[in-house]
Amino acid sequence: MSKFLKVLSLGVSLAALPVLAGAAQAGDPDKGAKVFKKCAACHAVGENAKNKVGPQLNEVFGRTAGALDGYKYSKAMIKAGEEGLVWDDATMTTYLEKPKAMIKGTKMAFAGLRKQEDLENVIAYLATFSSAAPAAEDAQSAAEPETAEAEVETAAANATAPAPAPVSAMREGGVLGLGRVATEDEVAAWDIDIRPDGEGLPAGSGTVADGEGLYSENCAVCHGDFGEGVGRWPVLAGGQDTLTEERPEKTIGSYWPYLSTVYDYVRRAMPYGNARSLSDDDIYAITAYLLYLNDIVEDEDFELSNENFAEIHLPNEDNFIADDRAEEPHYADKSEPCMSDCKDSPVEITMRSRILDVTPGSVDDDDAAGMGGVD
Repeated sequence: MSKFLKVLSLGVSLAALPVLAGAAQAGDPDKGAKVFKKCAACHAVGENAKNKVGPQLNEVFGRTAGALDGYKYSKAMIKAGEEGLVWDDATMTTYLEKPKAMIKGTKMAFAGLRKQEDLENVIAYLATFSSAAPAAEDAQSAAEPETAEAEVETAAANATAPAPAPVSAMREGGVLGLGRVATEDEVAAWDIDIRPDGEGLPAGSGTVADGEGLYSENCAVCHGDFGEGVGRWPVLAGGQDTLTEERPEKTIGSYWPYLSTVYDYVRRAMPYGNARSLSDDDIYAITAYLLYLNDIVEDEDFELSNENFAEIHLPNEDNFIADDRAEEPHYADKSEPCMSDCKDSPVEITMRSRILDVTPGSVDDDDAAGMGGVD
């Protein structure tokens, strides 16, 4: 008998418990929805959910592993299903705790959930999308009064909200009749860029110690526990003294010019699949931890804030050149730029795209072609 059949037999023999009598009932679906944000980069669930990097998770409980139509599973996951692995409370808990420990060869890049509470809550959340779970209906019914109340509040808010700015009859400078002038609040929501001198930074602060926990929860699944990168995901730390090599390791500590680039990018785009979910203080803390991983700061108690931000300089800053194109003659004199015979000597190829590649930079493209998927 396979190891998966043994697990299933044990589950059936325990007084014939329902499929999700454990974690699904013990967990909180609302809190599980927040935990699922870590999964949403690769998995979808709910109405009209489709396969992404990983399979959609509707009706996952009671499903044979590796058996969802239309998704290309790893051979290891298909074999597990053939040996009798069916997703239920126990098997899902074991898998989400350490995916690669349970199924060696899975494409699942996620390292696993460390907290038992997170496991219980996310399983309870997934159970609400599975008819095989007796806890799902109860959880959904319990949520209905809150949902109805929320709908009433939303309707009331919409009734009292100010009307949007009228659509202009003529677009500024033309006759297309499209759009309207953006409100100040709309402009402010998008105007979040941060300059190298710190202009645009929000007020706030965060320590290396705080950043370590936030990084582990939000970033380590793709970038590794120490910024070493997982699979095809970018490496964030190390690479010092490699810029003269044919394939340099371009990290925050070896290549990036300004700390503002780090904060700005994390603020706009991270975590992957759940961008703009971190607070300003969270981003200061994660940025401080990235400085620590790259040995730019060495004190675990170091606190990065908008007040000392501009004092931090990355090692490669001096190797970047300011854009002085506005000072070129055809810009300064508003003359026509040279379009032919502009160079005295023949044109030479100085760099090829394969070598110039910024990410991941640490692995060969061909060798890593099959990495990065998620079961």
